Amino acid sequence: MSRNAKSPASNQHIPQSDEASAGASPLIVDIADIQHYEHNPRQGRNPEYDRIKDSIRSQGLDQPLVITRRPGVESYIVYAGGNTRLLVLKELSEETGESRFAHVPCVFRNWHRESDVLLAHLRENDLRGNLTFIDKAQALCEARRMIAAELGVENISQTQLETELRQAGYRIHQGLISRMTYAVEVLLPLIPQALAAGMGKHHIGRIRAVERAARTVWQRYSAEGDSAFNAVFEALCCRYDGPEWDTDLLQGAIETEIAEAAEVSVHTIRVALDAALDGREISIPEFAPIKEPPAPSRHAENPLTPPRSESDDEDEALTTATGFSRQTDAHADPVTVSPDEQGPVITPVEDQESDPAAEADDGLLDIGRSNPTDLKSLRGRAWTLAARLAQRNGIGDLVEPVSGQGLGFILRDVPDPVLADQLDEDALAQVCLLWWQLAACAEMTYAPLESIIPLLPAESVLRRALAEEDAELLFSSIWTLDPGHTGYRLWHSLPDRDWQDLIHLMDTYRRIRHLATENGTRIWS
Repeated sequence: MSRNAKSPASNQHIPQSDEASAGASPLIVDIADIQHYEHNPRQGRNPEYDRIKDSIRSQGLDQPLVITRRPGVESYIVYAGGNTRLLVLKELSEETGESRFAHVPCVFRNWHRESDVLLAHLRENDLRGNLTFIDKAQALCEARRMIAAELGVENISQTQLETELRQAGYRIHQGLISRMTYAVEVLLPLIPQALAAGMGKHHIGRIRAVERAARTVWQRYSAEGDSAFNAVFEALCCRYDGPEWDTDLLQGAIETEIAEAAEVSVHTIRVALDAALDGREISIPEFAPIKEPPAPSRHAENPLTPPRSESDDEDEALTTATGFSRQTDAHADPVTVSPDEQGPVITPVEDQESDPAAEADDGLLDIGRSNPTDLKSLRGRAWTLAARLAQRNGIGDLVEPVSGQGLGFILRDVPDPVLADQLDEDALAQVCLLWWQLAACAEMTYAPLESIIPLLPAESVLRRALAEEDAELLFSSIWTLDPGHTGYRLWHSLPDRDWQDLIHLMDTYRRIRHLATENGTRIWS
């Protein structure tokens, strides 16, 4: 008896002679004769695998497998979905030895062409809605190659592909085809982890918009060509690849790289890039460095300290005459206020749930929109926000992640003094004040020295100042403005996205501290 003419007792297969007239024929097939589809759109394990296995073990197949057979090949392949169910059946058959898992009901469909099978799998996954965007994009690009080969051409245009797909019963517009092609050909080699984690079409579209706008700004401000920009873009994408992808972090890093390559202020580049993203003409006066960077009279070796003004002399005279200073004295003893002298007690607002709607547009993947409740996630959130703020303000290299202790990140040093040659006084004030805000959120001057110092580079000015408990060295190395100026010099001037990130960062700091207090956990080990 031939392979294709088994008796009903031996699990009847459809005869070869009947296949030509069969459109969708029912039959019982040995699963050993069915192979998974090697071009299956799903690249990884189905997250529903265990649930599907439990269902088939207890209830059997809820619907037959749809199969087909390539011309001249004896074994079958699944035709429209079913790869996961086939794997489950083979696993259960091997584990239990039960016939109900070894011989299963199927529906046979005639073979037409390879692309029909791939598109059938895509349609099935679209109905189930459980395929990642990058898996779908890779399948579409594979279908494009198949259709081109079937038409006997080397390549087909997006317009022609849209027409061919529509005729095959798979509707997709050209804009989505373009975005999928970009994801596969450009982004997949650079950010595979972010894509595998479920990055969607909107984030991919935003990355593409940032790349295009940044290329435009690069061509205007940098003397280097497109190949240099490509190298920068690819290196930064690889650097920030991860499940919690953040396009704003990439954008800030690109702004910093363009500023360094063009030797202009990062703030100039940021304005230019925002204009390019909005489709506006870039009309920014060429950058001219300030003639004399703000340098202190007492510590001229470091320009990141403000110039001495008349108000400084007034303060010194006031201090001499009264013993009090308008400036904060780092070594002053705290003032003790008796209970009778205290004003009304202000009860702190309890830590509240974040508003997903309010955070929906802050550019975060699983950071701004999520509400983490464990220390590890909160620390990761703090590092992401701090790194993004720093990148956008030209000090991205100073923020480093810290695992298992602290607030999730540290500042490795004070800003580079060269910034004083690139920024005007207002911009320099913003950078220095932001550094102090980040230092506060990382507890750089509060954390135990034995915990923080080993994390800092040996050449770090900040390390030396902390190790020697030399506040004068720290204050002479970075402009330390009157705290009362923070509102106007920083909060008022920050772009909206930076302001939102700073608010989120301070909120995350509070969450970490509150959670540690509730759990009796030591922040610093």
